Amino acid sequence: MTNHLIAARDHFTARHPEQRILINGREWGYVQAGDTGPALLLIPGTLGRGDIFWQQIEALKDRARIVAVTYPKSGGIVEWADDLAELCSRIGHDRVTVLGSSLGGYLAQYFAAAYPHLAERLIAANTLHSVAGIAARPPYSSDLDNAPIEELRAGFGRGLGVWRDAHPEQAELVDLLMAEVGGRIPEPELRARLNALKRGPELPPLNLLLESIATIESVDDPLIPSLMRDAVRTRLEPSVAYRFEWGGHFPYVARPDLYVSLLEEQLDLPVTRDSWGDGELRAR
Repeated sequence: MTNHLIAARDHFTARHPEQRILINGREWGYVQAGDTGPALLLIPGTLGRGDIFWQQIEALKDRARIVAVTYPKSGGIVEWADDLAELCSRIGHDRVTVLGSSLGGYLAQYFAAAYPHLAERLIAANTLHSVAGIAARPPYSSDLDNAPIEELRAGFGRGLGVWRDAHPEQAELVDLLMAEVGGRIPEPELRARLNALKRGPELPPLNLLLESIATIESVDDPLIPSLMRDAVRTRLEPSVAYRFEWGGHFPYVARPDLYVSLLEEQLDLPVTRDSWGDGELRAR
């Protein structure tokens, strides 16, 4: 049976292959699209490459200058923020709206704090406000350098299996993520992503105008509980907090039209989809 999400992603990737770039001794992947409009930097979570945002890139590539990144196999939050600043310089993005999801949301917050002159707008999505205590929780409690990679991948598989059982309508999304964790994300990259949060720094203060900050969350996110979502909003004091009534940890894949609509709003682009109110709440 055809998995339509994987087929659509692969069709996109065939037309927009990942490019590779060496920055400060680390090799990043990135997908770049669009040559006009506002600049948008997309940072995935632990279980995605840059092309996991394919639906947003397809919808916005004629109206925005987009770069979506794939993590290198070494470094962590501090080094990666420096690398992203260098990447923006090399591709001519003087000011960017930076959106990061999950791990990427933590990195996006650090990047915006470290490089406020580059961060025109911050969108922190389905993410956390602190790494305090994270080393005691699976999978971070494992020896991430030496544990058999099969064990780490199996742990993700068990969690995704639970989500599939609870949400059979999202089976295609689970299969797509299983392919990522099953090998599409190479072992060194997966270990580096996990270690980035386990060994990550606490976030420095932000020096952005509150109207330049937004958050995204999902009521049914299995990885970011309600108290953590509240803490993210308390820390950031966003001008707008987008809340998906359903969409799990990956609303950009599960609810692509709504996700595009909120990006259009944040980028000050005309909203092309009449989908506001379809399970979407906004709190200002």
